Amino acid sequence: MTEVRPMAAASALWERDEEIAAVQRALDSLCADSSSSGGLLVFRGEAGLGKTALLAETRRIAEARGCTVWSARGGETLRSVPFNVVRQLLQPALVSMLPEEAREYLGDWYDIAGPALGIADPGDRQADPQGVCDGLVAAVRRLARRDWPLVLLIDDAHWADQETLHWLAAFAERLDETAVLVVVARRPGEVPGTSARHLDTVAAAAQGLGTLSALTPDATAGLTRATLGRHADAAFCREVWAVTAGNPYETVELLAKVRDSELQPIEARAGELRELNRSARGVGIIARLEELGVDATRFAWAAAILGTGITTGLVARLATLRPEEARRCAELLSTARILTTPDPGTGRGGEDDLEFVHPLIATAVYDSIPDALRTAMHGIAARIVTDEGHSAAAAARHLIEVHPDDDEELVGQLREAAREHLAVGAPDAARRCLERALEEPPRPESHPHVLYELAQATFLTAPARTIAHLRTALGMPGLDGDQRVDAVFRLSQALLHNDQLEEAVRTVEAEAARLRPGPARMRLQAVHFMWEGIHAGEATSPGRSRRLADLAATCTGRDNSERALLILRGFDALMHGENAEEVTEACDRALVNGRLAPGLGWTDTEWGIELLLMLANAYAFTDRLDRAESLYNEALRAYETAGWSGGHLALAHAYVGLGHRRRGRLKEAEASLCESLRLAERVGRGLPLYWTATCALVETLLARGRVEEAWEVAERHGFAPPYPSTIVLPDPRSVRGRLLLAIGRTKDGINELEAAEKAAAARGHHNPVLVPWAADLARALGTEDPARAARLAVDVRRRAERFGTDTALGEALRCAAALETGQRAVRLAAQAVTYLEASPCQYEHAAARIEYGIAARSAPDLERGLDLAVSCGADGLAARARAELTTGAGLR
Repeated sequence: MTEVRPMAAASALWERDEEIAAVQRALDSLCADSSSSGGLLVFRGEAGLGKTALLAETRRIAEARGCTVWSARGGETLRSVPFNVVRQLLQPALVSMLPEEAREYLGDWYDIAGPALGIADPGDRQADPQGVCDGLVAAVRRLARRDWPLVLLIDDAHWADQETLHWLAAFAERLDETAVLVVVARRPGEVPGTSARHLDTVAAAAQGLGTLSALTPDATAGLTRATLGRHADAAFCREVWAVTAGNPYETVELLAKVRDSELQPIEARAGELRELNRSARGVGIIARLEELGVDATRFAWAAAILGTGITTGLVARLATLRPEEARRCAELLSTARILTTPDPGTGRGGEDDLEFVHPLIATAVYDSIPDALRTAMHGIAARIVTDEGHSAAAAARHLIEVHPDDDEELVGQLREAAREHLAVGAPDAARRCLERALEEPPRPESHPHVLYELAQATFLTAPARTIAHLRTALGMPGLDGDQRVDAVFRLSQALLHNDQLEEAVRTVEAEAARLRPGPARMRLQAVHFMWEGIHAGEATSPGRSRRLADLAATCTGRDNSERALLILRGFDALMHGENAEEVTEACDRALVNGRLAPGLGWTDTEWGIELLLMLANAYAFTDRLDRAESLYNEALRAYETAGWSGGHLALAHAYVGLGHRRRGRLKEAEASLCESLRLAERVGRGLPLYWTATCALVETLLARGRVEEAWEVAERHGFAPPYPSTIVLPDPRSVRGRLLLAIGRTKDGINELEAAEKAAAARGHHNPVLVPWAADLARALGTEDPARAARLAVDVRRRAERFGTDTALGEALRCAAALETGQRAVRLAAQAVTYLEASPCQYEHAAARIEYGIAARSAPDLERGLDLAVSCGADGLAARARAELTTGAGLR
């Protein structure tokens, strides 16, 4: 076959010196050192301005310097194919490896990113999109170390799929960690919604952002003479520029037409250029195509329908042409500069593969297909793709284009494609499949199941739509038994995520009421208690705790519904400040041989993360930190292994940080909480997990004595009223009140702590460790209102004695000692040290030891407190102890 490349770099790169210089500088930086930071260049330009030619020249320069170059290209009709562009980019390198070698290079990310890249089978679970994105970032980083210096070229990024753009945006923000050069070419505009935001992120991260312009008359004249000969006169060259407006693609195509027609490049023939140019654009391309005959037109249409993976054999089947006819058509279309063979340098395509010479031609051909014929051809293409052994997901982009026709088989194919999309981390692609299935429409018996599956696809990104889908499904006959119970649970979760917690509670309560006694009803009762338990509203329902206690008393832990009720009972007792031994006794009964029961693990979806966090927190605040930290770390490992990099992982890091904070490892706590907050930022501000990370970080920074930094974090992350409708640990009102006191806004701090008092009283939350407003308020009122401060201190001690942990008692005694003077203060401070020395909370022990050293004027206790404060990372406490030791007046 004759190969024609009218956009060859030698003829197209006129007036691109600045862009080439930017590429040269970026390559200089990349090739200087394998540990250098990565680079990102973005070139924007309208159609035909030479973006592809610029990337081809970039490839030539990079390869001449010994770089490895991988490339990929978006396609207008392929935007619905998830991971299409990133697969083009990475697959050639990965499929050349043995499976064991690929697994070794990708490590733990193989099972997470491998399915998205098409080199590994997906698992049974729905993949986390953020985890898959992180896996792709890690894959490129690891491959970049192997193939340094590596250059990635992405053409027509405006037509890239959303999943690829998600990866590209994430990778762009982390390029300082990877020695790789990424060069992106795209048109301005043309991108909707989420994809536009991803491209904006890429542009913001670019070290070079260039906008290509049309050729000047001088450059057009140079290109004309380079193509047609130096004898082309000035008037003719000027008319070439006027006709094409300096568009490089149109100029090259027009000059090719001039050469083919043997038109003399002189002024007298310049008037014929406009007619020639019309034949090279839009309608002219189609007219040119039709001149080649019916078979060639059908061949071109079939190629446009396929869009990618175009081979002469596949096109022949779709166009119903014999092999010899197909080969003849391919020759004709190549000679006519409509189709060509892929550039061998890209590493894609074999001897039989084809592609359109330019995206403008592909678009024109696709749009020229009569509507009814286009949809019919997509249906045939879907069957061909499936017959070739590809999955339903591979055929999905064709199935979506077929006219609705009450075809239950098509509904089944789209449902299967959606399951495959979810398994590789492409919920938006799954959503499109299922929304199209609803248009068919499905039969009554499968309709609610399609809606239920659609809700699974929209759950992470669109809770309001998820709520509508599930309510509609539950209103239809067909969802029965465990699936109906699961749909109700999912609906309540979506309502919770949409900040409709009261509606979530009512929904579960109503469904539980219509069920007979048994496991299903008990599960919904447990969910009802769970949502009520995390609701931070003005008041709890009357008798809730008693009903929960009575129901839990009948449970032996024989199944997960009973275990859930026992956990909920333990957490409820914790929040109300009941005896810690009763709390842990209920929680222990929910375990199986000291471990989580099967089906109740961190990645099991039947119950959700909230229940297990209640269990772990119950241990954390009853001084059972060994078990709590074991659960927190188990969660972290489970989510990292499963590739869940969204809200679940953010919460796991937050509570690992909380475990460090309780233990007194403040530096480690800060690191974990900063990571949690970074992940929470990606999920979205305002969510309960975002509050959890922010609140815990502010409290940790206060413990470290870094007050100004704590205030800056609070201001930057919106840590202020109004508070979320769910319970957050530690209590945000108490922490904000402490923060306001620390920065000297005493009146505001007292008001905030009094608001915490009111909220806790309404909910019956009387645990002085979980909701520590009273001790801080007593200290704040010590001078202004000593009588009230004393009453508060007595109340704190009474509640601590009821709860019964060493930490609660030690903290209550610290509060009491702070309000006293003389020997009574010394005795109370000594008792606080005794309790907190036995507690696992070493920061509180350090604080108590220093306070006792000051009260008793004891240098040894101050020195020991200083050592403890330093080991905890408590800079403020350590500074206080050093000051006392330096002054030294009256120390013993």
